Amino acid sequence: MHFTSTLIFATTLLAPFAAADLHWSGLCVDNVGGQNVYNDAATKAACTAYAARNTGSEQWDTCPDCVMQTVGGLPSCNSPAKHIGGDELSYYCEQNGAGGSIAD
Repeated sequence: MHFTSTLIFATTLLAPFAAADLHWSGLCVDNVGGQNVYNDAATKAACTAYAARNTGSEQWDTCPDCVMQTVGGLPSCNSPAKHIGGDELSYYCEQNGAGGSIAD
């Protein structure tokens, strides 16, 4: 019983220090027939929305360097300083009509 209480207490203390899922680039997709299909309009809108984001002091709360960039013929939202949060990008993609997002 003491071990379980200690484990729960330690987990509670360490949880706020868990690393966030941050990315250099990402894009919006739709699932069509089990395949991810690039959604250009949603990617551009999500990148613009993320660039305007200012929701706190964590790295993923702002993306002052978010810009659209074409790499390998595929436009994506890029952040050289790795400000793109996976959950946040998915949120903006879904808000702009995509089924979800993928990131590096």
